[in-house]
Amino acid sequence: MGAVFALITVVAFVLVVYLGVGVAGLHFLFGVIIPYVAFFTFLIGMIYRVIEWARSPVPFRIVTTCGQQKSLSWVKRNPLESPYNNFEVALRMFLEVVFFRSLFRNLKAEIKGRNLIYGSYKWLWLFAILFHYSFFIILLRHFRFFAYPVPKVIDGLNQLDAFLHIGLPHFYITDALILAGLTFLFVRRLADPKLRYISLASDYLPLFMIYGLVISGILMRHFFKVDVVGVKELTMSLVHFSPKVPQGIGTIFFIHLFFISALMAYFPFSKLVHMLGVFLSPTRNLANNSRAKRHINPWNQPAKFKTYCEWQEIFYEQLVESGQPIDEDCPQVKERKKAEGAE
Repeated sequence: MGAVFALITVVAFVLVVYLGVGVAGLHFLFGVIIPYVAFFTFLIGMIYRVIEWARSPVPFRIVTTCGQQKSLSWVKRNPLESPYNNFEVALRMFLEVVFFRSLFRNLKAEIKGRNLIYGSYKWLWLFAILFHYSFFIILLRHFRFFAYPVPKVIDGLNQLDAFLHIGLPHFYITDALILAGLTFLFVRRLADPKLRYISLASDYLPLFMIYGLVISGILMRHFFKVDVVGVKELTMSLVHFSPKVPQGIGTIFFIHLFFISALMAYFPFSKLVHMLGVFLSPTRNLANNSRAKRHINPWNQPAKFKTYCEWQEIFYEQLVESGQPIDEDCPQVKERKKAEGAE
């Protein structure tokens, strides 16, 4: 049901843009106002999320590890699985962010009969790598629409992505790879009963939005021609905050731009924000050195406590009446005895 709702939402996006641009002619609304609103929503939302993460108290180390922590000198430790200092934390974080190390080492568990069987989950790691790196390269390629002159690095990346020279204009390899990664992630949610049971519309919606973004981009490049010069003029005007919408760009471009805007505005409030959250996760960015160093909760208020002698002074009469032993060495008792003797 969640997948159906997400699909209907994405189809509604396409219809809204088609009617708004193709029929009503609201080019300025969909070409300027909505992208600006989406950008500032993304910016403010991300700042808010980072501030909230930074304000969240972490009174003790909750590092997620699966290796031996540093302790006695004769106990062999695992510096990568259980980092002891900031350098080892940075190395572990680098492998996690760049190579998805924990996902590579992940296992799937299935109950077959009366046995619990563990198996490899490398396919998930592979297609996740394909999806994320393809998305990253596509974002870098699009930088040529926001810069003049285009950096040589971006131009070289664009040529490398199309080095197979399939079709005219050349088909990008990353377009095929990101579609493959998206399809695997979507089919996995449908094929796995446990994953399908816990999947909500919020899990399917980003997949379909990225589907719409990628497919509209492919259609715009190979089937529905657009004025590339006009697109560059629009994007440069948005960057310089002097918006101008040229005529004749094409409705398919505004559909593509609307998917970008919708995804950008939705990003800070969705699970996609893990892209930044991984750097602020206390399970990843802390050293696991609780045996070597004592960590005191900085949020604890100074404790107000009484010594036994002070407590005995408060309840002195009740203790005497009940026949409880009195500590004669307490200063308060000595002063009391001395005062009673003087009387």
